Amino acid sequence: MTADFGAAPAFVLPPWRKLAIFFAMAVGQFMALLDIQIVVASMSSIQAGLSASLDEIDWIQTAYLMAEIVMIPLAAYLAQALSTRWVFVGSAAFFTVTSLLCGAAWDLPSMVVFRAIQGFVGGAMIPLAFATGFTFFDGAEAAMATAVLGVMSTLAPTLGPAIGGWITDVLGWRWLFFVNIPPGLVVALSLVMLGRFEKAHPRLLLHIDWLHAASLAGFLGGLQYVLEEGPQRQWFQDRGVSAFAWIAGVSGVVFLERCFFSPRPLVNIAPFRQRGFVAASLLSFVIGFGIFTSVYLTPVFLARVRDYSSLEIGSTVFIAGMFMTLSAGPAAWLAARVDLRIMIAVGLILYVISFWMMSYLTEDWGFWELFWPQVIRGAAVLFSMVSVVGMALRDMPDDWLKDASGFNNLMRNLGGAVGIAACNTWLIQFTQLHAASLVQGLGSGAADTREVAAALVTRLAAGGLGETRGQGVAAEAVLRGLAGQALTLAFDDVFRIIAWLFVACLLVVPFCRGGPMTHRERRHHH
Repeated sequence: MTADFGAAPAFVLPPWRKLAIFFAMAVGQFMALLDIQIVVASMSSIQAGLSASLDEIDWIQTAYLMAEIVMIPLAAYLAQALSTRWVFVGSAAFFTVTSLLCGAAWDLPSMVVFRAIQGFVGGAMIPLAFATGFTFFDGAEAAMATAVLGVMSTLAPTLGPAIGGWITDVLGWRWLFFVNIPPGLVVALSLVMLGRFEKAHPRLLLHIDWLHAASLAGFLGGLQYVLEEGPQRQWFQDRGVSAFAWIAGVSGVVFLERCFFSPRPLVNIAPFRQRGFVAASLLSFVIGFGIFTSVYLTPVFLARVRDYSSLEIGSTVFIAGMFMTLSAGPAAWLAARVDLRIMIAVGLILYVISFWMMSYLTEDWGFWELFWPQVIRGAAVLFSMVSVVGMALRDMPDDWLKDASGFNNLMRNLGGAVGIAACNTWLIQFTQLHAASLVQGLGSGAADTREVAAALVTRLAAGGLGETRGQGVAAEAVLRGLAGQALTLAFDDVFRIIAWLFVACLLVVPFCRGGPMTHRERRHHH
């Protein structure tokens, strides 16, 4: 790739314009990330509204995620061809239009098509916001920009289900999509009015490697489907999952061949030549694993074990989001002053402490029991994200910056997808193991459990139920209690595994580039 194709902004911008452009992009990124999780708590309402089956409705989520992950690495090429400004304007505008169409969807196929387009255009906004923050700002300012985007990246999936549940209860499920229209219009119009800040190279559109594009879509789209649907379909026992795995495997081989041998590759893998970028990418993958699994597991525990409503879940997990926000300032301040390897090590250790505390979860844990683990995790997210993004992008030549940002975000998203798939599989397996062990204990003379069952029978019989019927109800109550206990023990196992994973990742830290996030010399690769 020639030097001018990824060059730094060709225009000298006043600070207020940089801030305005960055803020508009941050809002766009937040919208794209919020829409991943905003439908989760409202699936049953959408299913009823579209007359879809339980198996079919999952495609609303899967289509969005498959399309989004394909666009993330493509965004750099499109931004070089059309300029970051117009790609972002187009993404925000199409996101707004598809949000309107999703809200007006008349059946499941129409909804899935609109959600796929929405995810595809939304995916461009995520890496371009990070790359622009590093292009516009240096040192402490770049650290603060990363912290702001980090807060938005983690707040959106954390609060998405609760916000979605509230909107559905108050306004109806169609408003999950209609609420995107005002901010989407503001983002698109703001960037149009704020003017140009870099050159476009439209002739790149004449040299698109379509085989590279198709193999990228097959590889990442197929991989996302396998990770999303695998746990609930018994992985490769399902023909659909096996087919998508085969597509992803073949496409992945073709994609890598094109990366190395295409005269004009769509995805530039040159950032991996940069010292420490591979280590930073690996850490980004693990941090994505931690962010998305913690965001996923805590609400699942509260819903399935504690039977919390969407609003109760939202008010409980809000603590993590609040402390993410509060730690943004200190994280940015430290990033400009201390070695980023120290910061990432502190972030990883905080993750270990948080997940280890969560591994002692019991069936009666609620807001206060979850308070301190979430406080620690909130700080861990920002300390780790600011430092790992800084290590990945800080010394990157300007013409590789957007590709590097795309890879960094892609690795974090893949880490989240792999993490959720792994956690779902582990939960199923560990719950079965603990349930079998508990039932075996019940059958071989667990005196306490038998005494509880006998007491329940006596109490139910005294309340008007016959002894035979009372025995049936008591047995059901005991089994329900055993199921809850087995699931809780499975959560403990999963949190313990994740804690050990973060301990292992401390071994990667020495291979990253050291030093604080100081002034970045503008460089171009020739």
